[in-house]
Amino acid sequence: MAPSDGIIDFLVLGGGTAGIVGAKTAAGFGATTVLVEQERTGGDCLWTGCVPSKTLLSAAAQAKTLRKQTGQEPDFQAVRGRIATAIRTIEPEDSSEALEKAGVQVLPGRIIFTGPGTAELDGRPLRFRQALIATGGQPADPGIPGLDPARTVTSETVWDLEELPPRLAILGGGPIACELGQAFARIGSDVTMVVRSAILAKELPEAVDIVRESLKADGVTILENTTVTTAANYDGGVRLQLADGTAVDASTVLVAVGRTPRTINLGLEKVDVRTDGRGHVITDERMRTSNPLIWAAGDVTAQPQFTHLAGVHASVAASNAVLGLRRRISTAVPRVTYTSPEIAAVTSTGSGDGQAGTPRTIWHSHLDRAITADRTEGFTRLLVGRRGRITGGTIVGPRAGESLAELSLAVHKKLTTSDIAGTTHAYPTYSDGVWNAAVLDVRERLASPLTGTAIKALARIRRVVIDGRRINSKPGTPPESGARH
Repeated sequence: MAPSDGIIDFLVLGGGTAGIVGAKTAAGFGATTVLVEQERTGGDCLWTGCVPSKTLLSAAAQAKTLRKQTGQEPDFQAVRGRIATAIRTIEPEDSSEALEKAGVQVLPGRIIFTGPGTAELDGRPLRFRQALIATGGQPADPGIPGLDPARTVTSETVWDLEELPPRLAILGGGPIACELGQAFARIGSDVTMVVRSAILAKELPEAVDIVRESLKADGVTILENTTVTTAANYDGGVRLQLADGTAVDASTVLVAVGRTPRTINLGLEKVDVRTDGRGHVITDERMRTSNPLIWAAGDVTAQPQFTHLAGVHASVAASNAVLGLRRRISTAVPRVTYTSPEIAAVTSTGSGDGQAGTPRTIWHSHLDRAITADRTEGFTRLLVGRRGRITGGTIVGPRAGESLAELSLAVHKKLTTSDIAGTTHAYPTYSDGVWNAAVLDVRERLASPLTGTAIKALARIRRVVIDGRRINSKPGTPPESGARH
């Protein structure tokens, strides 16, 4: 619906997850909302991120099982078809039509801020009261001399490959690199990862060790603590020269060395929106920028780059903008690396306990569901702060991301291990690991000298009370019958 006075209440730049959620939230509150997207709505998650990569991982897991059972090699074209089907099935939820139905006007084109409350869309002037910057990010350029773009793909263009690369070199060791590396290895590529430091550097070393061994078992060669100095084409592929003097030959190179925010040529200086040294829009805990009438969410900000955070943060931003609220984003930040096994973790970015705490670990060799599934190569670890408060945790195992939800809620709501231990959990499940780790902490705290002395004293008092009732009761009368109610 067009604004009656020609001024847009809420202007959204970008049609990815953050833009879609922010626009729908604002429109739902009655604000005239316009979303501008220069390509297609849905963003990285739908077209080149979450949806295609998780579909690929599922297909790769099935391919591994099929090869083991029958010796049949995967059909890469069938895998590509399955990815296309998944995207096609989910796409209507993120489409322009769905946004229009929700009350959001969608305009195609390139937009730039021109001054306070003004912007231009392909030269057409627009006026707005408030705006949400949700332009996302893009794969970073590794800047390697001689690397031929024609033989290079990124997390955005790898889906355009029409044939399975026989030899795939991956630059990077983060979640994207590990997930795609394992998937392509299981489908049939000869995969080599070249990692500047170590794979999954943000995760616990014990968790990384398990995933590293799993990647190697699937045939992935991992070269850590090394870099590519130069690259050159040769007959049939690319030769990557490494800093240690060795070389890696590949038919295709997948660059996965991080992402950079899309903030260039947005005219941010015209509206006093500040960025950090890497170009990310700076926001406060309410997702407001240095301009109090302009907000930001998603990968364009310096917040952790996860789809779930983009959506939640955009909802917070739109609610604060349209209703004048002062909602703050949660300090609980969950993340999942969807390798096999998965690594799922949640940490707190807030003050106080933060990530500090006593670790309580249940190894899955002692977890009944893991034993029955013959998947014991993992663990569940809670970080426990003062008074038993759960400050974070890590889970390694099949579907670890599903069990993480309980830990994320615990960190967000400042629950204690006693809260978890006192909640009945279904048996046998992988979430038993969370419950068992909580029970372990409760028992450890009960075993402390001070608590132990108090418990023993209560037990003695209770024994005296029961003995007194037994002695004073009449023959044939239950000991409790004389108690007053």
